[in-house]
Formats: sequence, C-alpha cells, structure tokens
Amino acid sequence: MARIDLDLAHAYGPDPKQDSDYALLPLKMSFRDGGAYALLGPSGCGKTTMLNIISGLLTPSQGTVRFDDKDVTRATPQERNIAQVFQFPVIYDTMTVAQNLAFPLRNRKVPEDRIRQRVGRIAEMLELSGQLNQRAAGLAADAKQKISLGRGLVREDVSAVLFDEPLTVIDPHLKWQLRRKLKQIHHELKLTLIYVTHDQVEALTFADEVVVMTRGKAVQVGNAEALFERPAHTFVGHFIGSPGMNFIAAENSGGQLRLAGARLDLTRPLPEGALKVGIRPEYLRLAPMHGHGAVPATVTRVQDVGTYTLLTAQADGVTLRARLSDGDEVPAVGEAVWLRVLDLHTCFYRNEELVT
Repeated sequence: MARIDLDLAHAYGPDPKQDSDYALLPLKMSFRDGGAYALLGPSGCGKTTMLNIISGLLTPSQGTVRFDDKDVTRATPQERNIAQVFQFPVIYDTMTVAQNLAFPLRNRKVPEDRIRQRVGRIAEMLELSGQLNQRAAGLAADAKQKISLGRGLVREDVSAVLFDEPLTVIDPHLKWQLRRKLKQIHHELKLTLIYVTHDQVEALTFADEVVVMTRGKAVQVGNAEALFERPAHTFVGHFIGSPGMNFIAAENSGGQLRLAGARLDLTRPLPEGALKVGIRPEYLRLAPMHGHGAVPATVTRVQDVGTYTLLTAQADGVTLRARLSDGDEVPAVGEAVWLRVLDLHTCFYRNEELVT
C-alpha cells in the first residue's frame, strides 16, 4: 500500500493555453495509505484521465506523481505495483475461477501454499468459494466481474487497487451486493482503493472520501456529509442529491438580500454584490408568512414519490423544489405559498464557489 501525491496537470494536445485545452487542470491532491476514495463526475470530467495517470498508463504533460514520496511519474504500472480493474471483466475464459485468481500471484512466483491461502480468502470474501473449480467461460457477467475484482485484490503487496467503473455491466439489483462486498473487503484488507464512477450512490456508499470533478477540475474532496451539507462549488450542490440543490440569484446590499422578488434581512455578514443562494430541497420549508427568511411562490406541481412529497414552485421565475416533511400540510397546485430560503443550512456562493 502507498500514499499517493499528485501535483500535476494534463493536456492531450501540445501547448495548452486555456482551461478548455486541459483534460486535467492543475491540481494538488493526496490519497492516504489505506484510504477508500471515489472519483465522481459526469463523462468527460477527467476522472479516468486521473486514474490512468495514477496507474502509469498515462504520463502527465506536466507535474509529478509520487508514491510514498518517491517520484514515479515515468514508472510503468508494473514498477508502481498497481492493480487495476476495468469496466469490462478481464479474465481468462479457459481457466477455472481458482486459476484466474491465482494468476497474478503465480506470475510473481508466490509459494503455492500461500497462493492457496490467499485465493481461498478472496474467493470467500467474494462468495466464489463454490465456483473455484468451474471454468470462467460458463459464468454470468456478475461472476466474471467478481473474478476480475478478485484478481485485483489478491495481491497483498499492491500499492493501490484502481477501479474504473467496475459495476457498469452488472445488473442493477446485484450492484448493491458488490458495493457492500468491496466496502467489507476494504475494511478487512486495508488496501488503498480508488474507484471511478459517475453514480453518486456508488461513490457515497463505497468511499470514505469522494473527489467530485467537473470539466477537468477537482472542485471538492470530502465525505458524504460535507458534500451534502456544504457543497464547495455550485456543481457539487447540483450533482449531489436527488433532486439537487436549489440556486437563486441574489444581490446583497446594506445587509439586505434581494432575491426572487423579495427583500430579506441577513442574520450573518456576507460580501456585498451579486451572490447565489443555495438550499437543499430537504431544508426548503413552507413558512407561515413573509418575514421568516421566506419568498413568495406559486405551487406548480406536487408529487408523491412514496417516501416523501416533492413540491415544485415558481418564485419570480425561479423553479424551487422542496421535500415536504410528514407533518406538513400539502398545498394544492396553483396555491400561493411562502418558502423559507434562509436558515442554518443555506449556502452562499460567488463565482460558483462557496463563500459561507
């Protein structure tokens, strides 16, 4: 296992001059030894580029990669002692499950008794013990991906195990089982794991810390609570949560906030000028009247989604969504309401970045 430190940027073309020329904008980031991390973001945000730089499949166009303070920027994946698991299973169909799991160890001439012990342990963790003597060719896609995961996890001396969207080809009802297994394996083996995904549920349930990325930039690193409660960038507020955070353009002047057709008194100091107000649907409450940090709105839609009621309203042309509590009286479509947008959970942004 290793601590991994990145201080780099990457552009696929020569002589990058502007942000859009970079696949990865300049960043400094560390992954602690034994940590479980997820790189989360939409397609094209740079997460796979970062993973390939960590693994050694790609050399950054500028900067360095360090493992335990040793510069490995130009070292191969073999020299870095990296294991990587890809989106599609990489296994040998003509081999049995046991032979597939043992293959990385036999390549490194590990003693046979140790191979048997290690293969048995990993197979038990992945619930493959009953299939060890089966040929891989006849197995279902989820079992093949379990083998691929096992091949990545079987080596004890690996610096890190990197996962590039490994559950994409798995049936949805089986994904939660494999996520649970990976979490359990991490707790037992204490490996450094870095997991690429575009699925926030996968990222937040698997990782101790999530790196949220957009347009080649890592905009926040944090645990699930930090990403939900205090998004450092408006993209994080939008991307994390279902539905995402509400945003309202505002203007602060002399301690009064003008937004959504209302003037609200501020209870905490904020920079003067243009801001964005962000509040989660979970914290957007119905208010009895003006004067409670609330704005006037008209209900446009009410949805019973089973576990909660989702209210959608228009406030001076701004669409706001609120998850109503069990005790709330549900207003009718077309009804005028007040929605409290200022409370302890409200976030304020300037230039898309969190102010307070």
